[in-house]
Amino acid sequence: MTKLLLFNKPYGVLSQFSGEQVEHTLANFIALKNVYPAGRLDKDSEGLLLLTDAGELQHRISNPAQKMEKTYWVQVEGQVDAEALARLQQGVMLKDGRTRPAKARQMVEPLLWPRHPPIRFRRNIPTSWIELTLREGRNRQVRRMTAATGFPTLRLVRVRIGDWHLGDLQPGQWRLMEIPGEKQHNKAGPNGRRGTALNRTGNGNRRGGISRRGPGRTSNRNDGKPTT
Repeated sequence: MTKLLLFNKPYGVLSQFSGEQVEHTLANFIALKNVYPAGRLDKDSEGLLLLTDAGELQHRISNPAQKMEKTYWVQVEGQVDAEALARLQQGVMLKDGRTRPAKARQMVEPLLWPRHPPIRFRRNIPTSWIELTLREGRNRQVRRMTAATGFPTLRLVRVRIGDWHLGDLQPGQWRLMEIPGEKQHNKAGPNGRRGTALNRTGNGNRRGGISRRGPGRTSNRNDGKPTT
């Protein structure tokens, strides 16, 4: 069985297990061995990050050629209008070329955890929210796309990758799933067979979910606190 870990990456955390001593990394939250990020999420972004011990699954999730959909909830400066949404849907010209057509719609402000530190508001300038779904993954693409339409990104939360959803995970929490039929990173042990992935369990601080769960068997580790 392949391990797939769904992690709600907090703001300010690097999408890797190592970094400068003063930085928070995945190692501050995830003690599980032999799992690796499938793709990345910028330090100043929040939300769903997938980790796995299977090389093929990691490649399928992170490779832009696979065109796996990723959905973001984006708080922008200003009241987004129909023209900006149409540009996002049709593709925006950036310095590295035009983006692929995307799904974009205005949404009501979602019920999310407070961000630490909070976003910087400018007096007398409203904010609004966009749900944006992409099939590509350029560097800081969402932020560049909204800026190109005249609406700078203030907060960025990824809520879905393919069939896997953030669900009710709070910042720093993760959920472990088991998926059959994927090749793992780790090599066969002395007995010539791969070990079976084990479920981890923990007490849940279950607060209102925001989306459905993906396929597979799940278990929760929901302490929401970094390890030291």
